Amino acid sequence: MTFDRPWLLLTLLAVPAAIALYVFSERRSMRYAIRFTNLDVLAGVVGGRVWRQYVPLALFLLALGALCAGVARPQRSTLVPRDRATVILVVDVSRSMEAKDVKPNRIGAAQAALRTFLDRVPKRLQVGLIAFAGEPAVATPPTIDHQLVREALETIRWYPSFGGTAIGDALAEAVRIGQEAIGGQNGDLASVRTTAAPERSRGLVSILFLSDGAQTRGDLEPLQGADRARSAGIPVYTIALGTPHGTLDFGFGTPRGGFPSPNPSGTGRRVPVPPDPVTLRAIADRTGGEFFAARSADSLQAAYKKLGSRLGRKPGETEVTYAFLAGAAGLLLLAGLLSALWSPRLP
Repeated sequence: MTFDRPWLLLTLLAVPAAIALYVFSERRSMRYAIRFTNLDVLAGVVGGRVWRQYVPLALFLLALGALCAGVARPQRSTLVPRDRATVILVVDVSRSMEAKDVKPNRIGAAQAALRTFLDRVPKRLQVGLIAFAGEPAVATPPTIDHQLVREALETIRWYPSFGGTAIGDALAEAVRIGQEAIGGQNGDLASVRTTAAPERSRGLVSILFLSDGAQTRGDLEPLQGADRARSAGIPVYTIALGTPHGTLDFGFGTPRGGFPSPNPSGTGRRVPVPPDPVTLRAIADRTGGEFFAARSADSLQAAYKKLGSRLGRKPGETEVTYAFLAGAAGLLLLAGLLSALWSPRLP
């Protein structure tokens, strides 16, 4: 807790001053004798209830202290939205994302988790969406219109999801549009090798990368794509989706893209589709990001909730003056009610 105007904390001296004034008034009142003919009745009225007279006083003093602290403009450390921040969402839409080891299936769980992420990020955060399989495709360029991203998110399962998994190329594309979002030399990937580019990107662009398999296609290896992100000062947060025993059933119908089609009936060839956590962890470590292993829809939701509360934000101070003032008002009200309720009444 810090204070914007710490010198106003001197007003807290009003608390000991109020205590001194109360003690003085109590001692002065004791100078006068009180005549009461029936001491037994008097004892019944006030006996055993002496502590009650101090409760309203204590609440009043707490309210006074909160009020004095409030005028000093208290602030607490928290995460605040970062201006011009951009997050690039990269989602694997290869055929293995139809596996049902994560309910309802991997792509459905990913879409639900991404919607949760969009619910938690700052409204003015720029969000871009890339879907990739054998090659990356920009579904939505970085925009603060999160509804547009949601609409694009609903269509990614219909992207051509055949032809392998190009992790390195998808990372390079995410770096490119991230650079474009902050004015990085028209998005030229060569600019990530300059000395100025990392300073422009650092803290402003993050990549949130989800995949459920190992690289099978692409011009760049995964760690080559990671090197581009690192050179640009862009951390990559990776999520390995799926279980080691995940499988997908393929039929023997008409091939599409050189591969047999998935067979929902379960007949045909069953192919294992385990995730590749080793590669995704290495990408996160190399770029200064963080790795998450999601073996269920719940763990995937937890990962995106955590990242949605962090990405696009920076450490900062949030003023909590109104909380102190509201607390002081509540304490004063309670002190008044208790004082009225517990005031001694003589018969």
